Amino acid sequence: MSRKKPENLSFEEALNELETLVDQLEHGEISLEDSLKSFERGVALTRSCQQALSEAEQKVSILNQKALDAEPEAFKSDAAD
Repeated sequence: MSRKKPENLSFEEALNELETLVDQLEHGEISLEDSLKSFERGVALTRSCQQALSEAEQKVSILNQKALDAEPEAFKSDAAD
């Protein structure tokens, strides 16, 4: 099964996969080699989740700074698509 790149997953998908990896690592259900691969994948998933949270925080900050009668603006992400 081919796994999607972390940046192509939704926040929820990345978080669910990360939770699964953590559970496997905590219970020692996989070999050392697979553990290292899982750890590497987990780091990538964590970075993806942190980026999504950072973008959400930025959106909330922008919305909080706007006046109630302001016109909506499109959010421009700095992340590469």
